[in-house]
Amino acid sequence: MLERLDKRPNDLSAFWMPFTANRQFKQAPRMLVAAQDMHYTTDDGRKVLDGTSGLWCVNAGHCRPKITEAIREQAGKLDYAPAFQMGHPIAFEFANRLVDVAPEGLDHVFFTNSGSESVETALKIALAYHRVKGEGSRTRLIGRERGYHGVNFGGTSVGGIVNNRKMFGTLLTGVDHLPHTHLLTKNAFSRGEPEHGVELADELERIVALHDASTIAAVIVEPVAGSAGVLIPPKGYLKRLREICDKHGILLIFDEVITGFGRLGTPFAADYFGVVPDIMTTAKGVTNGVIPMGAVFVRKEIHDAFMTGPEHMIEFFHGYTYSGNPIACAAGLATLETYKEEGLLNRGEELGAYWENALHSLKDAPHVIDIRNIGLVGAIELEPIPGQPTKRAFSAFLKAFENGLLMRTTGDIIALSPPLIITKDQIDEIVDQVRKALNAID
Repeated sequence: MLERLDKRPNDLSAFWMPFTANRQFKQAPRMLVAAQDMHYTTDDGRKVLDGTSGLWCVNAGHCRPKITEAIREQAGKLDYAPAFQMGHPIAFEFANRLVDVAPEGLDHVFFTNSGSESVETALKIALAYHRVKGEGSRTRLIGRERGYHGVNFGGTSVGGIVNNRKMFGTLLTGVDHLPHTHLLTKNAFSRGEPEHGVELADELERIVALHDASTIAAVIVEPVAGSAGVLIPPKGYLKRLREICDKHGILLIFDEVITGFGRLGTPFAADYFGVVPDIMTTAKGVTNGVIPMGAVFVRKEIHDAFMTGPEHMIEFFHGYTYSGNPIACAAGLATLETYKEEGLLNRGEELGAYWENALHSLKDAPHVIDIRNIGLVGAIELEPIPGQPTKRAFSAFLKAFENGLLMRTTGDIIALSPPLIITKDQIDEIVDQVRKALNAID
């Protein structure tokens, strides 16, 4: 047995940390060594309230017994099985259970290992679908400014966050972007869906006119853009995108890696907005963040378009070594059971009004220029320090962690997405700690 590493390692140099200011972190490390329900434990024994569900993924809270036991049992029974030309029962059962909770019409599942892989898979399915349908000229992909679709080449290409793109050259060609929907001057301090901006969906018509619909394969958007700072679509925006895509034979992909599995108070954002995409990407909450896994949902007609030709031939040349990993599937099944038993996929609706009022009580806090919320997710946007973008929010992040709250920042935006098991008292605690942090920084 390896010695338990509950103390800070002597040497932090080998690990090149992702999306982290490595030099700053290694001067003053923030180490988490345990977790339970709504709290982390640090290496110096402090309890820290998780205001971000880890990284938008621990929807049912930490170290839930049913999930932990399912992993332990599965690891001792069948640790790995190949997914190419072989199967194991739990993967098929998990796919069936996922389809049961998915929006109607999304009735086939392709397993991946992350949100980034789910996006790559969805984009490849879209391109291949048009080819097998005899429309191979449809190769163009449309993303959106300030969109985040993971960090692989396809996802980075259709994504629209500048810092994620600028180091890596041209990426994929044949990609265009819709404008983002964050209209701060018109929609500041909106509660739920903003009133202004539905017309931004019509920019897709301009792109169609520029390139011609016969060249466009798919449009991919996050129903709510999470990593860019909780950018909520204006009323009617997603329905308008659906209408334009249908008009021109373009596939609509929803990236629900963050919004899936209860974040908005419905199982998926597609349910919340009443708009069903052709393809839907998920990850994170699919296993409560415990085991890396993703799942791509597709409509029957897309799946069936591939099921032609000789039966002994592979229909879709794509997949991963760990697609449908047995331990991940076991974790996923136990996660779905936990969600169902505790009503977590709809709990955001129950707590939504309380969450909204609590967040908006920060309107008078220092530096705040916008607050937005939907379901159990929210953002507090801060006025940047002139010439020092991101520093103000990062300072608030450090102060909050010091005082016992984990929150996330992106640019000068504080993003909050607590586990769905949160109580009203814990919502109050989050808001109190954010206010204290804002009062303590310049």
